[in-house]
Amino acid sequence: MENAPEIRKIEIEQDSLNYLNTTRKWTMFFAILGFIFLGLMLIGGLFAGVFLSAFKTADIPVGFPEWIIFVIILIFAILYFFPILYLFRFSKHTGNAVHTLDKEELRKAFKNLKSYCVYIGIFTIVILVLYFIAIVGAGASMAFLKNLG
Repeated sequence: MENAPEIRKIEIEQDSLNYLNTTRKWTMFFAILGFIFLGLMLIGGLFAGVFLSAFKTADIPVGFPEWIIFVIILIFAILYFFPILYLFRFSKHTGNAVHTLDKEELRKAFKNLKSYCVYIGIFTIVILVLYFIAIVGAGASMAFLKNLG
């Protein structure tokens, strides 16, 4: 007869709940600030695209369509949206868990915190790889330059 695996439990003391509650308040602040910045980013991108199109002179070509600026900012906004959403959900579920002492809410909170950290980690790795490629590319292009000084 097989023994059932031991179910280990952890209890959270009041001090830890207070720390979580304080963390929740700060993450909510950062999430709200992030959503505000996201909105300003989209509005700024829209205005930039509209104004570049409205004040376009035929004499001086920009070299790319004016609407592409809004598309680039929209892509950055989409990339920026998900970590803010995960941070907001972590804060919301942590608040519910601390106030109601609900384990399921705490599980959801930690799941969103994990998603936030994984997203930021992968994003950081991608950015570091892009920096490395840019540095190697810049170094390689220096070999083709003549008369540097």
